[in-house]
Amino acid sequence: MATNKPEILQKAQAWLTDIFDADTKTEINRLINDDPGELEESFYKNAEFGTGGMRGVMGVGTNRINKYTLGKNTQGLSDYLKKSFPGEQVKVAIAYDCRHNSDTLAKVVADVFSANDIKVYLFSDLRPTPELSFAVKELECHCGIVLTASHNPPEYNGYKVYWQDGGQLVPPQDKEVIETINNLDYTEVKFEANESLIEKIDQKVDDSFAKASVENGSFDTSATAKSDLKVVFTSLHGTSITMVPEVLEMAGFNNVHIVEEQRKPDGNFPTVKSPNPEEPEALKMALEKAEEINADIVIGTDPDCDRLGVAVRNLDGKMVLLNGNQTMLVMTWFLLEEWKKQDKIKGSEFVASTIVSTPMMKNLTESYGVEYKEVLTGFKWIAKLIKDHPEMNFIGGGEESFGYMVGDFVRDKDAVTATLLACEIAAKMKAEGKSFYQKLLELYTEHGLFREELISLVKKGMKGEQEIKQMLVDLRENPWEEIDGEKVVLVEDYHTSTARNVLERNESVIDIPKSNVLIYYTENGTKIAARPSGTEPKIKFYISVNSQLDDIQNYDAENQKLSDKIARIKDELKLG
Repeated sequence: MATNKPEILQKAQAWLTDIFDADTKTEINRLINDDPGELEESFYKNAEFGTGGMRGVMGVGTNRINKYTLGKNTQGLSDYLKKSFPGEQVKVAIAYDCRHNSDTLAKVVADVFSANDIKVYLFSDLRPTPELSFAVKELECHCGIVLTASHNPPEYNGYKVYWQDGGQLVPPQDKEVIETINNLDYTEVKFEANESLIEKIDQKVDDSFAKASVENGSFDTSATAKSDLKVVFTSLHGTSITMVPEVLEMAGFNNVHIVEEQRKPDGNFPTVKSPNPEEPEALKMALEKAEEINADIVIGTDPDCDRLGVAVRNLDGKMVLLNGNQTMLVMTWFLLEEWKKQDKIKGSEFVASTIVSTPMMKNLTESYGVEYKEVLTGFKWIAKLIKDHPEMNFIGGGEESFGYMVGDFVRDKDAVTATLLACEIAAKMKAEGKSFYQKLLELYTEHGLFREELISLVKKGMKGEQEIKQMLVDLRENPWEEIDGEKVVLVEDYHTSTARNVLERNESVIDIPKSNVLIYYTENGTKIAARPSGTEPKIKFYISVNSQLDDIQNYDAENQKLSDKIARIKDELKLG
């Protein structure tokens, strides 16, 4: 059955010309004849760059990840690089993860760069994403690419672009690159490699990255304390297995137990429904191993090793998974405390997080006399802060989605160094007769008890994309006036860059780049943010509620009240 949309058919038939290979043409003919729905999904738009680069389902078509869409991206990027750095030998670094086709797609990207007379440093095997960020600066490259879809399902892959500072592409370069790509035709892509310009890299960069991770993630913890900490680690079939165990060993953590069933990199992620450490089920095997050996801490990383999930024992000795906000708070407290002890806080330091992360980060940071900066979702914005403020020292920062960055030697979330940092904190706390978890509760007594919850509504394909757009239109046209009996007092619309004070009936300008995000605040400090995901077919709602905690022994009861409050809000706003 043929598609009844001539514009889709026309776009598909353009892929039946001689510039596309036989397998591609065979698959497109099959879709035209047998699967018009999939044909439409594959061609109704061009795959787009989002929060974390370009991600999508692998397959044929303009809205899929394949050698042609990535080849066109790379050709556009090559043209932009040569225009931006005239007279220079442009250099790029390329890494890839464990996903299906990542290695072959990485070679396609390397081929196109080299065909454009660009020097390519290509990792000889899969590597963590933060190592690519590091390699860009280490090798003095103009640009970096990593082939990854982070924690997305197995059918996905992606393409992340980094700039000279090791941070991801941000304005104005991103729009200029995208415009260059969109103005290209597939016939202009140069696929014929100049192999003399492609150099394989591995051990030398590995050693430098591991050394820098140990230097940035170590804080004079005693050898005894390190040996006494029993760690369970899982790579969830991803790239972290190539670096995290080595870094922990170099740093002196020799009591590390790896979940062997999940050690081997595998793009099918056979032992988990989703390789996402944000989801408790992903760490099920690691938690079982922790109980078996009576471990102190469990750490799991996502496939490209930029996010980490942490589980620790609570006051009753039960292993509990922390959320990204909680891990970030303890890590930030620890870094601030260490900087304070070393008399390094001089008034020109900052910590950064995102507009959808816990408001408690601001309270904590400012209590140390350190500036707190807030940016849009995505670590590219935190990296941009470092580049934009060379007069300031970046201590660390994170976001609620289980990412953290220690110092500025890597300009992206970095689960290698963050894993080491988590172990340092846990070891120090245990040596002092305390715990990671106990410290979190103490912070709640000092800065307020905050509880957050993320609701992700999956809306796949073209139909889902329209539903997400309409939900945000509805929220703007019919704004919430009251949430759980609390009056809404402030509405921030990052799409229009306006903050509307409901009580005073005035507006102010939000000095952050535009983004399709709405945030509501109530009179009691409840905060609800709504945004479409930049990397997945989802709309996300971030709920934050708070109260006071007078004693850590009362945490469970007070936390339950906040949990009940979130349940009421979800029910009231129909976010279940």
